[in-house]
Amino acid sequence: MKKKVLFCATIDEHFTSFHIPYIKWFKEQGWEVHVAAAGYLDILYVDKKYHLSIERSPFKLKNMKAYKELKKIIKQNQYNIIHCHTPMGGALARLAAIKARRQGTKVIYTAHGFHFCKGAPLLNWLIYYPIEKALAYFTDCLLTINEEDFELAKTHFKSKRIEHIHGVGVNTDRFAPVLEFHKLVLRAKYHYENDTFLMFYAAEFNKNKNQKLLIEALPFIKEHVPNIKLLLAGEGQLLDYCKQLSKTLGVEELVDFLGQRDDIDFLLKMSDITVASSIREGLPVNIMEAMACGLPIIAVDNRGHRELISHNENGWLVEKNKVEIAKRIIQLAQNEDIRKGFGSQSRKIILSKYSLNKVLEEKKVIYKNVMDKVEEVQWAVH
Repeated sequence: MKKKVLFCATIDEHFTSFHIPYIKWFKEQGWEVHVAAAGYLDILYVDKKYHLSIERSPFKLKNMKAYKELKKIIKQNQYNIIHCHTPMGGALARLAAIKARRQGTKVIYTAHGFHFCKGAPLLNWLIYYPIEKALAYFTDCLLTINEEDFELAKTHFKSKRIEHIHGVGVNTDRFAPVLEFHKLVLRAKYHYENDTFLMFYAAEFNKNKNQKLLIEALPFIKEHVPNIKLLLAGEGQLLDYCKQLSKTLGVEELVDFLGQRDDIDFLLKMSDITVASSIREGLPVNIMEAMACGLPIIAVDNRGHRELISHNENGWLVEKNKVEIAKRIIQLAQNEDIRKGFGSQSRKIILSKYSLNKVLEEKKVIYKNVMDKVEEVQWAVH
């Protein structure tokens, strides 16, 4: 009988964006792969897809329905491994799998950045910390993606096994530097002048991603870098607010709101630097992709950015301050040698630890260890 694995998260886009290589690997090992999440996307290499009535907020009543749906799915399919992601996907799947674990199912949870961390609001600690601490008892393997979360989990949680992996991996063939000629070709394609200084940031428009900080910095920059352009890719609840803010501050012509994009690799390759204003990060994929493209980074100091950016080596970490971030942007705009040095180092960092091949090897070791435990359970039962 084929072994079965269930991947669970809040939305199915989580898997299409980050986990296809790992789903494919399970298929190559001869496993049947199921996915449970909100949404109706077709996902490569998946044998069965379940739509869940799941919501991001822990306070939504729909999550009770999603919990019951998951219990039914798990009971019907008798999975050997359940790998859950995202706070609500991880919480509901682990609760729903309590009985299955007693019967031998192994549960893996990847924490893509705990909502509680140094500097996080007290409310985050009050809500999310007790939940994660309690659910750790029902987790066979807890995966963390940055050092701060790893240390916190080791000292505060009681999972059977706690590991640190280097994120979800970056495709370093797709995200790679280009020659100057190709950069100019891309700029022509997207209708940007060769001498325009392009800053890029891809993120959902919400309070945490904090795009307003970048827009507020532009009035301080434009006198020193008159040909500057801030490219903001993404959508979200604060998009209209940010558009209005750019008009209010008189920098509307300096910002391009690009919407949701599937050509991030090309947009990065034609840009000069990447900027990141988020308040909290786990291990940001947008920064890793920019680094893989050989870009220097200017980012607000937080645990996820600290993990990727070595200050004065591949970029600068700054305080959440519009004047400070403006000064650093001006400095990079006016110094091509620093940009090239930082960009080269960015690429080296990604290749050394964060490439898709490196992370896949890390996860293979973890998966095989859990698979061995599954074999032990089956042998003991028979």
